[in-house]
Amino acid sequence: MPRLRIALAQTNSTVGDLDGNAARIAEWTLRAAEQGAALVVFPEMMLTGYPVEDLALRASFTGASIAALSDAAQRLDADGLGGIAVVTGYLGRRTGVAPRVGLPAGAPLDAAALLHGGRVVVTTAKHHLPNYGVFDEYRYFVPGNRLPVFRLPCATPRSPGDAASPGDAASPDDAVDVAIAICEDLWQDGGPVAVTRQAGAGLLVVPNASPFERGKDEARLELCARRAREAGATLAYVNMMGGQDELVFDGDSIIVDAAGQLLARGPQFEETLLIADLELPPADPAVPPGETPADAHDGTTITIHRVTLPALPSPPPAVSGAAAGTIWPRLSDIAEIYAALVTGVRDYVRKNGFGSVILGLSGGIDSALTATIAADAIGPDRVHVVLMPSPHSSGHSVADAEDLVKRQGLHARTVPISRVVGAYEAELDIHGLAAENLQARIRGMILMALSNSEGHLVLTTGNKSELATGYSTLYGDSAGGFAPIKDVLKTVVWELARWRNEHAITRGETPPIPENSITKPPSAELAPGQLDSDSLPDYAVLDAMLDDYVEKDMGAAALVAAGHDPALVDRVIQLVDRAEYKRRQYPPGPKISARNFGRDRRLPITNGWREPHP
Repeated sequence: MPRLRIALAQTNSTVGDLDGNAARIAEWTLRAAEQGAALVVFPEMMLTGYPVEDLALRASFTGASIAALSDAAQRLDADGLGGIAVVTGYLGRRTGVAPRVGLPAGAPLDAAALLHGGRVVVTTAKHHLPNYGVFDEYRYFVPGNRLPVFRLPCATPRSPGDAASPGDAASPDDAVDVAIAICEDLWQDGGPVAVTRQAGAGLLVVPNASPFERGKDEARLELCARRAREAGATLAYVNMMGGQDELVFDGDSIIVDAAGQLLARGPQFEETLLIADLELPPADPAVPPGETPADAHDGTTITIHRVTLPALPSPPPAVSGAAAGTIWPRLSDIAEIYAALVTGVRDYVRKNGFGSVILGLSGGIDSALTATIAADAIGPDRVHVVLMPSPHSSGHSVADAEDLVKRQGLHARTVPISRVVGAYEAELDIHGLAAENLQARIRGMILMALSNSEGHLVLTTGNKSELATGYSTLYGDSAGGFAPIKDVLKTVVWELARWRNEHAITRGETPPIPENSITKPPSAELAPGQLDSDSLPDYAVLDAMLDDYVEKDMGAAALVAAGHDPALVDRVIQLVDRAEYKRRQYPPGPKISARNFGRDRRLPITNGWREPHP
């Protein structure tokens, strides 16, 4: 059987940076060629980054993407890489479509292209457009209706122990047929996967930009195995890696054979070139190039578009020998969440051009974890913290904050707020909650002033439990540019902190977070002796209910039926619903759950609906 060396380029692109992304395509193709790969597959919309959102509706941006794709093909050829087959995602356009109401302007396509010999050989577009969760693709794209199948020459080793390389001689019988589908086309029944079996392709390559969600990696593996069996083909799934605003892409690229057996798997939250040698069925020489309609089994027809690639010279591999498929170990549940948060912070800071970050450090667990994530993401030398004690701050809070600074080597300064609070109180007659919130707002003002003066990105430190129930102060602790733990429930905050300390111990390092920050009762310290439990249920109870109400969207009756206390159900629902206006003004942060506040869960602020009492 022919043996094909494939490279999955699990890479990190930046939305809108066409030149930079094209340069990465050339760079990673060269790396793949040096390892003897004949085929390189990049993620979905690699050339433009993903998601491009309303940039897809700008004719100028779509046109620039199409032009950049052609330039990328020519650049590869000029660099001596024209003999490598390269599949990459980009933003395309369907021509000949009359504008109409309800059709995205310009008929954009979430497209993929095959580059070879200095030209764009064939293109395709995503057939199934997701319109749930974080996806709004009916707003941005029109569906594709073609399945490209390209015949790729690849040499057969002279003996079972010999590895193929692009420089080996190949006969017409040494070719394989490769089909291309895109991301959501795996998640939906019918469409390109069904047509792949009809086309008789031996390999299905799938560029993806699949965002991270807790526990999603095993669902992906099961999906790839099932679709490979349905297609009757080896399946190579390459996923984007990196952060883009609220979304984080974890890589986790996968190759399974036609029986669904795992052959290779990439790491999570790391860029990598996943190399594997695939033994594939030879292409049927009796099937000619051309176009053939096929039943997509979803009520539509897809055109199979067959092309044959010429055998072109390519650079000799710098690394010889067979490339066995690597299966990287999986991260634990908590480790992958932590890696997602670090990735999200790192890329938001880097891609938006910030040199440093700043946050208020209270000695509590939320700010301690946020500072630790930031230090792991961009280095402690670029993390600035401000201790802002008030008359209600406990001695251990300042001591715990100073301890964390010493453990991690952060830049720290202390700005007491007592006199500032007193100046406000001398001019304003405020008491109770308003006086408490004044302290938070003064702290927010100090951080924003330092950000404005010194160019730091302000990180907010609120968690998902607080954000859900409105336990935050507008223009106070909610003020900032990025919110690293906004999608992390309080109970998970503690889990992450304990895991990070344990991880340090296993590496022979000093635990970064003081134990007292983890074990002491949480408090905003805006009033004497104040504790979170004065205003909120125990976090273990609260988080279990928030998981059912926010993540699973249960109504009041369903919550009670699930075992939650009826009185508490009514109270928590009111807290969550009334806080919607606050959440709309909260900064973005990395999505790690199936339903985060912002891109996933979208409810009206002005809302007369109240859950019926069970």
